[in-house]
Amino acid sequence: MKSWTAYNSSSRDPSIKRIGLLILPQFSMMALAGASEPLRAANRLADKTLYEWSLLSEGGGMVRSSSDFEIQTLPIDQAPEIDRVFVLASLDIENQKPPKMLRFLQRLASQGKTVGALSTGTFILARAGLLEGKRCTLHWESINQFSEEFPGIEVTRELYINHGNRWTCAGGTAAIDLMLAQISVDFGNQLAANVAEQFLHARIRAPDEHQRMSIQWRFGVHDRRLTAAIAFMESNFEKVVSIEEISERCNVSQRQLERLWHQHFGATPQKFYLELRLHEARRLLRESSQSIASIAYSCGFVSASHLGSAYRRLWGCTPGEERRKFDGAHA
Repeated sequence: MKSWTAYNSSSRDPSIKRIGLLILPQFSMMALAGASEPLRAANRLADKTLYEWSLLSEGGGMVRSSSDFEIQTLPIDQAPEIDRVFVLASLDIENQKPPKMLRFLQRLASQGKTVGALSTGTFILARAGLLEGKRCTLHWESINQFSEEFPGIEVTRELYINHGNRWTCAGGTAAIDLMLAQISVDFGNQLAANVAEQFLHARIRAPDEHQRMSIQWRFGVHDRRLTAAIAFMESNFEKVVSIEEISERCNVSQRQLERLWHQHFGATPQKFYLELRLHEARRLLRESSQSIASIAYSCGFVSASHLGSAYRRLWGCTPGEERRKFDGAHA
């Protein structure tokens, strides 16, 4: 396995920003690189140490990423003095509620430190009670799951948000944009722009830009009526809406919508909508530990058996077989 080592400096220069990157098992290497590499580049371009960072975990030692890379971390009870901390998480977040880590975050927040999260690390901040009355974001795949666990917290699909000293981020390449925003606040726009250019990051994205690739690119369609209909379908997996309602929302007759669908996809909108929900079910089976019944309901099926029959028709196996096959391939 390849490994990254924890970085820790004994320097106490007050001008240096000290950042803790708090790692959970199954974290995203892309998010970690997106968070740390801009800091390294800022130091290099400034020709002095502007940032120091430490890789931390609840118990220390090696922590494995979602791609099976391992990194060496310091335990949080040996963490150096830090000004900010960012929680990095990705897969298996529903099973991660580390009590010592939650208390560590609560203590830093009580000291007025900046507390943030990348990707599904937002769940950890919420479980620590640090997002009450705050707006937040996280990876688009987990937004519905987050809203179910924390219905009182406002969650958006923005790339990153800073609300009340709580920085949250969608993860992936959006971690670069969040850190560029940090650099801009700390040391000015010009340095942030120079760092962005180091990574061929053509522009620093605004926080309110959409996370997902546009529907036009994902499905190869440019008819606004079709893109509006697909967007409405994707926002209504759990509560399935009728094609009649979809056509009304898109200001087109149901017959015309069906004709457009046949022209572009060679299928009915009903079949397309069903397959969108089945693709979401497949993702949840592979990437979450939710029960099959829970996945069925969240994807608009009345029961696990209802999901099972539709799933077998599309994928040639049952949801249970899908999960066992995927778990076996990644054991």
